[in-house]
Amino acid sequence: MVIKRLAQVSLTLYLCSTQVCMASDEKREASIATDIQKTLKQGKTVWLKTPEKTFLSLYTNVPKSNRKGIILLLHDMGGNPEQEQVIQALRQFLPIHQWATLSVQMPLREASASMTEYEDLFPDAKQRLISAVNFARTENAENVIIIGYGLGALMTTYALSDTSINVDGLILISLPVTVNINPLPFIGASHLPILDIYAELDIPEVISHSDERLSLIHI
Repeated sequence: MVIKRLAQVSLTLYLCSTQVCMASDEKREASIATDIQKTLKQGKTVWLKTPEKTFLSLYTNVPKSNRKGIILLLHDMGGNPEQEQVIQALRQFLPIHQWATLSVQMPLREASASMTEYEDLFPDAKQRLISAVNFARTENAENVIIIGYGLGALMTTYALSDTSINVDGLILISLPVTVNINPLPFIGASHLPILDIYAELDIPEVISHSDERLSLIHI
């Protein structure tokens, strides 16, 4: 089953096999990090590492006596750990309800890049998610949950095709299905608790597969 699952993911993603892998836009990441650190009002900066680089995350902890766990927040395409749409609101809301948050800077392309042009950054995204999960475990997280938004949700499904990454549940907001990247085989094979959230007027790449996602989620 595991071999079949990995084969399905390989066929639907085939990242870095048909194209040259690109690195994240480091200048853009550095500029975002500088701006965030100047205005950060909640939480603290945490610099996490992959084998290739160091990247920014924002950590808001809560008292461990009543903490429910740590939620990893993965922003949408071209965003950042303090992205105003969705991510910033979750950073403010979740700690009130005893959930610590770790909001992760995911790899970036230039501002004009399309979603397809982000595909070669998915291996980098996986390494960042592994680093974030490891950080949460070193914080003795009671539960580790991932909330991925848009492209962050798609990066999550790609990374978690590696079953060695240990998390306790997923919340996928506006999860798209693209021409080259299909998360549906992962959803069908996963036995993690998954909450699939989308809007009535969401983009076609999200709406067109909503019924199929629902049929695949294990309840």
